[in-house]
Amino acid sequence: GKDTHVEENIAVAQSPKKSTPTTTRFYSQGTWHDANVVQRPTLTPGDTLTGPAIIIEAHATIIVEAGWQATITPLNHLVLARITPRPTMHALGTKADPIRLEIFNNLFISIAEQMGFTLEKTAHSVNIKERLDFSCAIFDRDGNLVANAPHVPVHLGSMGASVQAVIANNPNMGPGDVFVLNAPYNGGTHLPDITVVTPVYDEAGTERLFYAAARGHHADIGGITPGSMPAQSKSVDEEGVLIDNFKLVSNGIFHETEMRSLLTDNPYPARNPDQNLADLRAQIAACEKGAQELRKMVAHYGLQTVRAYMDHVQDNAEENVRRVIGVLKDGSFKKVLDDGTTINVAVTVNTADRSATIDFTGTSPLQPSNLNAPSSVAYAAVLYVFRCLVDDEIPLNAGCLKPIEIIIPHGSLLSPTYPAAVVGGNVETSQAVTDALFGALGIMAGAQGSMNNFTFGNERHQYYETICGGAGAGAAFHGADAVHTHMTNSRLTDPEVIEHRFPVRLKHFSIRPNTGGDGAHHGGNGVERAVTFLEDMSVSLLTTHRTVQPLGIKGGDNGQSGENLLEHPDGRQSPLAPAAQIDLKSGDTIIIRTPGGGGFGAKSQNPRKYES
Repeated sequence: GKDTHVEENIAVAQSPKKSTPTTTRFYSQGTWHDANVVQRPTLTPGDTLTGPAIIIEAHATIIVEAGWQATITPLNHLVLARITPRPTMHALGTKADPIRLEIFNNLFISIAEQMGFTLEKTAHSVNIKERLDFSCAIFDRDGNLVANAPHVPVHLGSMGASVQAVIANNPNMGPGDVFVLNAPYNGGTHLPDITVVTPVYDEAGTERLFYAAARGHHADIGGITPGSMPAQSKSVDEEGVLIDNFKLVSNGIFHETEMRSLLTDNPYPARNPDQNLADLRAQIAACEKGAQELRKMVAHYGLQTVRAYMDHVQDNAEENVRRVIGVLKDGSFKKVLDDGTTINVAVTVNTADRSATIDFTGTSPLQPSNLNAPSSVAYAAVLYVFRCLVDDEIPLNAGCLKPIEIIIPHGSLLSPTYPAAVVGGNVETSQAVTDALFGALGIMAGAQGSMNNFTFGNERHQYYETICGGAGAGAAFHGADAVHTHMTNSRLTDPEVIEHRFPVRLKHFSIRPNTGGDGAHHGGNGVERAVTFLEDMSVSLLTTHRTVQPLGIKGGDNGQSGENLLEHPDGRQSPLAPAAQIDLKSGDTIIIRTPGGGGFGAKSQNPRKYES
């Protein structure tokens, strides 16, 4: 594949019966490794293989990292074991014991992961259960993000605003209460992303200790189009039902009747409230799982210790980000969207105190389209980018933002006012902000820059997905092909599931070759996805980078832009706008071609020039 460089056979076979392994290079743990490549059938019981190495099986590829060893057991099982100790962990920015700090880091993350498993197993909608378009996290008593599972970055970076909105609006909350919201102008991002927040009390129910939250993208929350991702919405009221800090559970009593009324008594009501209620119950269950595990932790370690380490993990994250900032340089970037809207960002580094200012002054004003993004979305992008720059294994948490001042002009694209439409801001503008930040820092070319939002439905069916594309290249790596990039991290639904649950057929799904920008390191390739409809459906496409190409940097070429097409049963094709709302007949096919990523560095340069 493009991500590896295969060299001539230079390794010697360990025994005459085994084929000579080839070698290749792979990138991990921040550096390139030369690795033997071995076919699994050539390994027999008793064999060992020390990393770095790659083992090829019929249906899988196993990476043996440096410091690890693969052993074939008498039953022909393959066991991986670490043979060199992990590097010593340092508790940066805190006097906490580094070993206990790592233990608590992993404990906090584990709780969020268990919340995610609970949500996945109990949810009803394909969007949450199959595509995993959800995020779970735990927060300290002040509503600061402590730890999350590796879910959807745009959710995780903005959930703190939701939790803090619940705290501010509900001073009299008590044990057994649960709150729900999606209001973009009061802690939310866009209406389909519904957040459930549970305050965590002690066993006696007398003291509020922490918060657990679960956000899920609901398949439909009303609005002018099925799926609640209207391409042409002009106000947030056209995008669905607005839920503003609603008490979903009071002292353990689920308010189903009141919640159903909220979902249905609306000019544009939810089309499948039973599914909404089922997914909300799953989110409540996920938060309750988090609450149970946090109380177990308190019982085992003591409240004072748990609270102290919630502070320590944030202090550690802060110091890690300060160390990164200390080696950055000032930079600026202007990101232009397909409609001419611009995102301007300037990064100013203060090396004396290792802090940074992220200034979005000059960004376009609030737009009549739905690409407006609440300020929490920009905060999420900044949090994600600076967490990406940290090599150490730390949770993404509020500490990452402590060294950073963020300036967003009020009334701009990134700080809109009610009732501006915002459904595209969370998905498309968030990607643009991320690319602009990486561009200003000069460390990564533009990714596909779109989530390629594809929504279809009628009164009986509603479905939404984001589609993968090409990743941008960096100083030491090629961009990956066909991946969800940056602010999205969800799956595509398995073909068997989508065809079973909805009246559609997946006609084809393939990589678009040569769509990544060339360079010393090339950008990743986009994909082509074609879906044929077996019933009349309303389709909404909310995409970008259909005219503007994803940018290469440092002399790298741009990636190819994407394309949306309507194919009729007779084979005729017609282009569709980046933001398109159309009614399809049975037999029609939608073809979505996603962008490739930009290249990094001039092609004439040796790639290893950029790897240091």
